[in-house]
Amino acid sequence: MPDVIRLISAFQSRIHLMNSLELRASLGLAGIYALRMLGMFLIMPIFALYLQHLPGIDGDHTKIGYVMGAYALVQTVLQLPLGMLSDRIGRKKVIYAGLLIFAAGSLVSAIATNYETMLAGRCIQGAGAISAATMALLADLTREENRTKAMAMIGMSIGTTFAASLVISPILDRYIGLHGIFLLISALSILAIFGVRFIIPSPIISRAHSDTGTKTKHLPAVLKNSQLLRFNFGIFALHASQMAMFVTIPFALVKTAGLDKAHHWEVYLPVTVLGFLLMVPAIIYGEKKARLKQVFIGAIALMTAAQLGMALALDSFWQIVIWLGLYFIAFNILEATLPSLISKIAPADAKGTAIGVYNTAQSFGLFLGAAIGGSIYTHFGPAGVFSFTSLLMLAWLIASLSMEAPKAVKSVMFHIGEHWQGDALTLSRQLAAVAGVSEAIVVLEDRVAYLKVAQQGWHEDQVKALIATTQHSAA
Repeated sequence: MPDVIRLISAFQSRIHLMNSLELRASLGLAGIYALRMLGMFLIMPIFALYLQHLPGIDGDHTKIGYVMGAYALVQTVLQLPLGMLSDRIGRKKVIYAGLLIFAAGSLVSAIATNYETMLAGRCIQGAGAISAATMALLADLTREENRTKAMAMIGMSIGTTFAASLVISPILDRYIGLHGIFLLISALSILAIFGVRFIIPSPIISRAHSDTGTKTKHLPAVLKNSQLLRFNFGIFALHASQMAMFVTIPFALVKTAGLDKAHHWEVYLPVTVLGFLLMVPAIIYGEKKARLKQVFIGAIALMTAAQLGMALALDSFWQIVIWLGLYFIAFNILEATLPSLISKIAPADAKGTAIGVYNTAQSFGLFLGAAIGGSIYTHFGPAGVFSFTSLLMLAWLIASLSMEAPKAVKSVMFHIGEHWQGDALTLSRQLAAVAGVSEAIVVLEDRVAYLKVAQQGWHEDQVKALIATTQHSAA
């Protein structure tokens, strides 16, 4: 029996099981994030169809695009500053304020009876930008060795919420209408505030984290990195195309396919499920076989084909279903692959800054795709919209062909102790010399050693021993 206990203990230490506080924080924040994202995604499949009849818009797709994208434009401007503000005044204060603002914006949108009021409501919603503060709170509440798992939980909650929204949005619209959906979103935001207050623990120590937060000193290096610039353009193009599609496809389903909006979920459900099912083996193959670049470029090519198909042939129900099926297969692979690629490419101590710039590019893509997509639809119809998105995808494909194949590495972090006062540069060099470690940077202000290591066969025990030795020496 003691041998079994020792084996179990060794296994637990090997996989870094979360303690109860970390599990509570991770699941709680994933739930809060899901509620927040639900507020953004729920309206997407039916919003354009509603807006065409709103007084002041009266079928003008340019204005439809502005209303759909206004949220993302304000979020683009405020996302990074509010994350930095949370470093100064506290995570929960920023999150409380953001959720209240988002709830207020949703309420304004619910009672809007004209274009101007709806536009104002969407802008107010965007001002409740809490993504950066939420990720920073997660970092405060999780140990370095468990943070990747915690962030993965949030990532899964976002993906699941997006897929679920496409299905349940048309159904909810049938029973409570768009005004009711906005009221529901407002109520969910208030519920999320109580969740943050009573479910999410308050951190004992709160500091800026290089793996989740944006640091201005890292911005020049991140913005000059040609590899990261490719990914930033990619996420911009991907989400610009997504919003342009949602300005267009709902009308095609109604006018071309003759499908009432209450039944649009019957199209979205199978194509999103197919996309998720095919995403998993593609990602596993890319990671395990070190062929992530090939999978990545293949998905961009597939996305380009889907956009070209929509530009050339949206004349029947089955054409729409086929192109949407290809779209969601490619979208899910790209959405899952891009953060992994950034983690592999970004400097070990600037991952949070790289992700912050990436998220900003994503938000700006959402705005510009809606605005330009609406304008193009007004003048050139669906073929014009998807010709535009095809050019975006083609530009991304051409830019990605020359990208460097990412190394088969993963990011890991180790706490070096709150009172460690050794030489960070020396320890960084010592850790980088360990077999299987390709990059190591010790950031004293974070109390963390950031490493990039081989997927298999790196000497974790040596790294831990080296950190422990320097901790004792410093003490």
